[in-house]
Amino acid sequence: MIHLIDIFKEFPPNTVALRGINLHIEAGEFVSIVGLSGSGKTTVVRLLIAEAKPTKGQIVVGGWDITKIKNSQVPCLRRQIGVVFQDFKLLNKKTVFENVAFALQVAGTVRSRINSIVPQVLEIVDLKDKANRYPQQLSGGEKQRVAIARALIHRPKVLLADEPTGNLDTINSKGIIDLLLKINEFGTTVVLVTHDKDIVNSLKKRVVTLDAGAVSQDQRVGKYVI
Repeated sequence: MIHLIDIFKEFPPNTVALRGINLHIEAGEFVSIVGLSGSGKTTVVRLLIAEAKPTKGQIVVGGWDITKIKNSQVPCLRRQIGVVFQDFKLLNKKTVFENVAFALQVAGTVRSRINSIVPQVLEIVDLKDKANRYPQQLSGGEKQRVAIARALIHRPKVLLADEPTGNLDTINSKGIIDLLLKINEFGTTVVLVTHDKDIVNSLKKRVVTLDAGAVSQDQRVGKYVI
């Protein structure tokens, strides 16, 4: 599903963020990527969603070589990779329904299909009864569930969760991780980027550790070891 092949990324004037990353993630896997600040986690995320391009190497997502992706192709890529961020990135003047529907509207989806799909996705994240609420009326955990619903709206092959529990308490964090596991059980590949040791250790899933821009460990059933 995801191949990073001998990936280097340099930022001018002389910062090397990634140093020969080789990583293969199979369809349907749940993988945690961990590492200290500055280890390269954020750079990997940016490369996967084409916010940046590698200096050297090849990136393949779902059989598609995105190494030299054109700007016009980026929206198509991001329908294959749903992304959830730490800070939710919700539109405060839109309801829960409208926030999720917006991702379909910008893709030109007809209203009838939007009205059909959005309730289905809100049911998956257990927010169907809060479709008409605004972000300021939601808890942090509920806001993140809206963000996950929005990321799922195109039925992506991959869900990339970048520190999704960073702003949440322990109870809400557990709820979000349980939801990610549920989504993974549906067959979606989940890549979790996190610094939360307890979450990683409780998952008992594959753990990839980055250190100074390189893969230092890749454990099939791993723990947070840095």
